[in-house]
Amino acid sequence: MYYRQLGMIPHKRHTMFKKEDGSLFREQVMGTRGFSGTQSILYHHHMPTEVVKAEFAGSYLPEYEEQQTLKHRHFFTNKVMREGNALTAREYLLGNHDLLIGTANVTEAMNSYYRNGDGDELLFIHHGSGKLETMFGTISYRPGDYLVIPIGTIYRVVPTPGIPTKLLFVEAFSQITTPKRYRNEYGQLLEHSPFCERDIRGPEDLLTYEEKGEFEVVTRSRGAIHSHILGHHPFDVVGWDGYLYPWAFNIEDFEPITGRIHQPPPVHQNFEGNNFVVCSFVPRLYDYHPESIPAPYYHSNVNSDELLYYVKGNFMSRKGIQEGSITLHPSGIPHGPHPGKIEASIGKKETLELAVMIDTFHPLKVVKQANELEAADYMFSWI
Repeated sequence: MYYRQLGMIPHKRHTMFKKEDGSLFREQVMGTRGFSGTQSILYHHHMPTEVVKAEFAGSYLPEYEEQQTLKHRHFFTNKVMREGNALTAREYLLGNHDLLIGTANVTEAMNSYYRNGDGDELLFIHHGSGKLETMFGTISYRPGDYLVIPIGTIYRVVPTPGIPTKLLFVEAFSQITTPKRYRNEYGQLLEHSPFCERDIRGPEDLLTYEEKGEFEVVTRSRGAIHSHILGHHPFDVVGWDGYLYPWAFNIEDFEPITGRIHQPPPVHQNFEGNNFVVCSFVPRLYDYHPESIPAPYYHSNVNSDELLYYVKGNFMSRKGIQEGSITLHPSGIPHGPHPGKIEASIGKKETLELAVMIDTFHPLKVVKQANELEAADYMFSWI
């Protein structure tokens, strides 16, 4: 990320910043990795530590199925019936100790505020529009947006009334960043990167609420949910600056890297966290070697599990896939195009597919409830 400023801030850090009545705004340094990572400084009307009540609500971690036969899996997320706000509607599907993955059908605004104290969150907007309201300001979202929300950020999702939002979420237990190989030593995105700073949207408006009262912030930390009742509105920030803040990137702004022959999956990478990467498969021209085979070759994920979330279009290497399908191809066995898909791809000039891929470098476990969404015969669909 790069430096941003929004609202009012004093000329120097850690100096007096007075209100009109002579009292002080409250300075908060919010950073990662102690004081050696990215950070921002926020200025509040009230002390961010002003908590009038705190309660423990229990674990939020999902329960996984017992280990079974190693196989490829296919889940239809459109069968998920749960609805609600962006927190209560979350349906966990897969995960491990590095991240949790699932979908949510968001039909209403959150009636409290929320922060994840275990790691960053990534929300991919499949359908719908609305606003991500945060302590750093508001970001409008639309289909195709990735919303990156740093650890500790207080926020709520407000869908456009009458228009449900379907999203794919990643709850990381680490920071989510852009790929290191696309950044120079100063953090600037390089010329060969498939996206640049112009494509990144930070908070648009900083709405500041000075009011006192009781406001609930639901906090996730240490694998559990905690309720904190603040004595003031959590969005009482009058200004902030720094490198840590929520931001949006739309998948349509990802510029695909193509070549004369088939390019490997890393060219599609968009984000990375600890032991996982997120890639964007977007409409693109196919390979232009006269004898190229556009469909991917059969391959073994020797060190990673591969998850694909299908957004729209006709995915050129798969049969029986729907919008909202999730396929899981685990490490240890090879996978690749379905029968006939290699031959059918020869001579084609482009693909209009849109999908999100998550590769994890520790095995993904399947949540028990996900069995109800599964196509049981997917493992044998190559026959």
